[in-house]
Amino acid sequence: MPVPIGLQLWSIRDILEVNYKSGIQKIAKMRYAGVEPAGFPGISPGEAGRLFKELGLVVPSIHEFPIPDNEGKNQLLDTLEAVDCKIIVSGADDDDDYRTVSRIQRVCDKFNEASSLFASYGIKIGVHNHCVEFLKVDHRYAYEIMLEYLVPEVFFQVDTYWVKAAGVDPVQVVKRLGKRAPLLHIKDGPGKENEPQVALGEGNMDIPAIVRAGTETVNWLIVELDDCATDMLQAVEKSYQYMVSNNLARSR
Repeated sequence: MPVPIGLQLWSIRDILEVNYKSGIQKIAKMRYAGVEPAGFPGISPGEAGRLFKELGLVVPSIHEFPIPDNEGKNQLLDTLEAVDCKIIVSGADDDDDYRTVSRIQRVCDKFNEASSLFASYGIKIGVHNHCVEFLKVDHRYAYEIMLEYLVPEVFFQVDTYWVKAAGVDPVQVVKRLGKRAPLLHIKDGPGKENEPQVALGEGNMDIPAIVRAGTETVNWLIVELDDCATDMLQAVEKSYQYMVSNNLARSR
């Protein structure tokens, strides 16, 4: 059975900044199974959580940058409770943090500390990648070095598009990470940095192969378009239709 489909809300950030409730209602009407927040413009997490519940939208994870630490722990715990979520996805502050082995180790230390900090609350911490994690450092890919230093409890949310843009095969990465990558970001386009993306199924990504690679290990497929060559809301709906009509993901 296909896994559920969610939308990373960064995709429709411009719409949410104007009217958060209306934007979420549009996504629910498309029958997305869930949403992945990245901030709450113009609304409190409590209000957002009530809205998600009312519309039947699950929150599989939230994005939080920079990597969480003790300073903002209580506020973040309140946010997670408000939206009924147990997973935080984050990343390093700067691409330069992945340029050397010692810097990568420091990033991993931060993730490990965050994992330990939130574990007692039943909350898991994950790494979201861009291109830089799939560039080589001392003849190895940065993410391979991360695997050496991260505790097993820290998982990966693989952004399959940025893996491709870095020149690496996302299918092989999903296969290699296996259960370590329970969440995937799915997007489409030319597979290059600094070029607009398109609705799923209209670009160069082999999305069916990526989905097949994670059949036994992935829990959610999360659509994200950082920017778009066409109307964003239409692209988000087309992406949903592509995934569900091709039996690659499950609707609400």
